[in-house]
Amino acid sequence: MPDWPHSPIHRLTTAGAYMVTGAIYRNQLLLASGARRSLVQDALLELAPSMEWQLQAWAILPNHYHFIAMAAETAEVDVGALCQRLHSLTARSLNAADRETGRQVWFQYWETKLTYQRSYLARLKYVHLNAVHHRLVKDAEQYRWCSAHWFARTAHRSFYETVMSFPIDRLTVRDVECGSVDGGG
Repeated sequence: MPDWPHSPIHRLTTAGAYMVTGAIYRNQLLLASGARRSLVQDALLELAPSMEWQLQAWAILPNHYHFIAMAAETAEVDVGALCQRLHSLTARSLNAADRETGRQVWFQYWETKLTYQRSYLARLKYVHLNAVHHRLVKDAEQYRWCSAHWFARTAHRSFYETVMSFPIDRLTVRDVECGSVDGGG
């Protein structure tokens, strides 16, 4: 598969788990309000299963998002299609709300196929706790725009404890600084 010029290399042809990060153009805080983060979160939670992706973790922040999703062997694996639909749908809504015709909302997305169990588990923890990492909240379960509360409530206790025991201080993850916004519930 040829690489796409002037963008991250996207090789999205095999089923499995992926970590995806998407960034707002020029790191603008276009998702600073809870309503705007809810717009992106609701779109992701609706689009992913409709495109046969099972979300494992997500965090919607004021200027970027992260999610981890799994594609079944039988699904058509296309992270690009999921991100394109998410970006298109949410950009149209945000631009309509701001009366900004044609404004570029999303800059790009980056995906990583997670092929090692330890890498997968550490990144699950990282995404669940991303709002804490960015100092938006002290307890990730109190942040409404991430999966931490859902994960704590629905995961088998042993799996939850395994994920939360993984160190994340040495992870190399593409991330974006958030700046100062109201991050609470």
